[in-house]
Amino acid sequence: MNFSQPTQLQPAPQANRYLTLSVEKDPNGLNLHPARIEPKAGRYLTFNLGHESYGLPILHVRQIIRLCPITPVPNMPSHVKGVINFRGMVLAVLDLRAKFGITHEKYGERACIIILRPGGTSDRGTPIAVIVDAVEEVVQLHESEIEPAPDFGGAPNTQYISGVATIGNGVKTLLHIDKILQEEGTLNLALPNAPKTA
Repeated sequence: MNFSQPTQLQPAPQANRYLTLSVEKDPNGLNLHPARIEPKAGRYLTFNLGHESYGLPILHVRQIIRLCPITPVPNMPSHVKGVINFRGMVLAVLDLRAKFGITHEKYGERACIIILRPGGTSDRGTPIAVIVDAVEEVVQLHESEIEPAPDFGGAPNTQYISGVATIGNGVKTLLHIDKILQEEGTLNLALPNAPKTA
């Protein structure tokens, strides 16, 4: 994919649903277990973090841009690299490798920034930018190719995994991007005005 110009991705129709909420209840109507998010068939953007492949619903992707200068902001979590100016909006930039505890390596030539929109096709809320090592492609995943997230025994950061997809001989981890956006959505509220760097 050529990133000489910002790449605008067209979302799937809004009627295409990607996540369904599953809650187990006892006879009295009380929740027995926390809600479980299950990924649904649809179009996903796949990308690399380190040596692993991940995917997220295309509805959350607003744009893909080249890796650009990032303005550091003090007193932020280690996975927050700083801010960029995106069309007049100051956006927090997250390093997904750092957030997921993946070994840090120098960004390569294919590294880029994905601008994510909260709420899918809705323009409500401030977008968040995430750095990935490389964008692969947009794929159509069918229900037969998707399985729920395996039980990792309560391992940290598995809350961000909604499922896994088998494509050919490979496996792609599907991210619960809503969970990430919910956690990081307050970052932009605390960010000061930053120089226009993009």
